[in-house]
Amino acid sequence: MGLGNEVLRSKLREDRLTFNYARDEMPEPGLSSRRAEAARNDAAILAAARAVFIANPGAPVSDVAERAGVGISSLYRRFRSKEALLRKLCGDGLQLYNDMARAAVDDAGADAWDSFATFMARVSEADVHALTRSLAGRFKPTAELDRFARRADELNQEIVGSAQAANVLRDDVHPDDLTFVFEQVASLHGPTPERTAQLRARYLTLQLDGLRAP
Repeated sequence: MGLGNEVLRSKLREDRLTFNYARDEMPEPGLSSRRAEAARNDAAILAAARAVFIANPGAPVSDVAERAGVGISSLYRRFRSKEALLRKLCGDGLQLYNDMARAAVDDAGADAWDSFATFMARVSEADVHALTRSLAGRFKPTAELDRFARRADELNQEIVGSAQAANVLRDDVHPDDLTFVFEQVASLHGPTPERTAQLRARYLTLQLDGLRAP
């Protein structure tokens, strides 16, 4: 039997990892008021850019500034071009994924399948791969982004290899398959955020049933 939707949601509530773009960028206590305002603007810009460009990758940066509630000049002081903003978003997304994958490798429990399924659910809920699908090919990658991507590949190999060594994951599953599963799940959208979450949990469960070793 596959891990059901309710079990997946339950696992996410238990000792869950908190990954939030805006929270990661929030100012630390003790910052000067000017620095604190700049940090708040950065957080607002990145959160707005993620929402805008996932919905419409071709949107102008003025849409991001409007959604973030900042002036266009403030946005350009922080990011000199749309490409620079896209690189920042994708870099943050890769780092986020690598943090979750590293945690999955480090915190693998006695139940290998439970560890693998929980990792897949956490990544799906974080919606990291929505950016991958929307922004692919729209900017020139940097050496840093290439390094993040290589690290993600290495972690995928560790996660898949560990699950296969424990005989819980099919032998024909390739590490690259994880990315395709995440992108397929990220493509699902319902009429409300709640319905989107339900659909993604359901179809991730179906994908996991197909990946599990008989």
